[in-house]
Amino acid sequence: MRGSQLPFGEVLRAQLGAPRRPRGLESSPRSRVWRIGLDGRTAVLKQLVEGPGAEERYGREVAALRIAARAASPVVPALLGTDPGERVLVLEHVAARRPAADWIVDYAAALARLHATAESGDTGSLPRRQGPTEADVTSFLALAETLGAPAPPGVRDELDALVHRLAHAPVNALLHGDPCPGNDLHTTDGVRFIDFEQAALGNGLTELAYLRIGFPTCWCVTTAAGPLLDRATTAYRTAWRTATGGDLDDTGLTDACAGWLILGDALVQRAHRGTTGHLARIPDQDWKWGTTTARGRLVHRLRVVADLTAAHPELHALSTLATDLRHRMLTRWPGLKPVPSKRP
Repeated sequence: MRGSQLPFGEVLRAQLGAPRRPRGLESSPRSRVWRIGLDGRTAVLKQLVEGPGAEERYGREVAALRIAARAASPVVPALLGTDPGERVLVLEHVAARRPAADWIVDYAAALARLHATAESGDTGSLPRRQGPTEADVTSFLALAETLGAPAPPGVRDELDALVHRLAHAPVNALLHGDPCPGNDLHTTDGVRFIDFEQAALGNGLTELAYLRIGFPTCWCVTTAAGPLLDRATTAYRTAWRTATGGDLDDTGLTDACAGWLILGDALVQRAHRGTTGHLARIPDQDWKWGTTTARGRLVHRLRVVADLTAAHPELHALSTLATDLRHRMLTRWPGLKPVPSKRP
């Protein structure tokens, strides 16, 4: 690993003893990660590298891991020790295996258990998840106009109301913030989530929507066939009921999917978010990110939202626009390919 001394100082030694046999592991540019031995057990040492937002990302990860530790069955590796001064945390090492073909079923159940660990007293420990804004609505409608898809009557009002509903949706869940394939470790006794640097509090439907809309913050976009998607959704509902004692109110799931559609920042990697209007780039350029391109992501989301909103009383005009815009994109760029159905 990019050679550097192991950041395991006196604070961690007092908590955990001396580390043994450190081995560098692959990680994102925002962190450095090692596998270490601690008194006969294996652990993972993670340090967030210095840079803009590093302190906030470290605080989010530690707070989320502590909240998630309440789950009746583990959904995260155990947090063994922390050194805030060095932005270091030590986690239980989890032995993962290759996910099964129907991996989204176990994933969805674990996601529900993760979401359900939030309590009312957690307010302030993590920021509230921020959804799309009126500026995103304007950008989406401008894209449609540029590509020759006229805005149906009332669609602007529908989208403004959508933004308002999302901003006032229940804050009832611990959100991972980036629950992507790769941030889920599939083990013999369930799924564990890692990398909570973007964790927030919000509506769990925001992340349940990933299964339909195609993992919008992730390099790995996949789609699932209807029966498998139904199984995963049922697994989420069942796990939520078991963890909370109440039934899931999923009436806002269509809203959550529509919110991801109009969010331009969901077309680029994290480092490029908040830098420019990415929807405005679509007519002139396409760019590859992971398993598909920006236009491929958008066409997939348009199909999903068009189908979900077809009979939706508050988003009917959006269904018309999504259908038209998707058709115009496929006509203009006939080489666009469907997103993959299998996880890499």
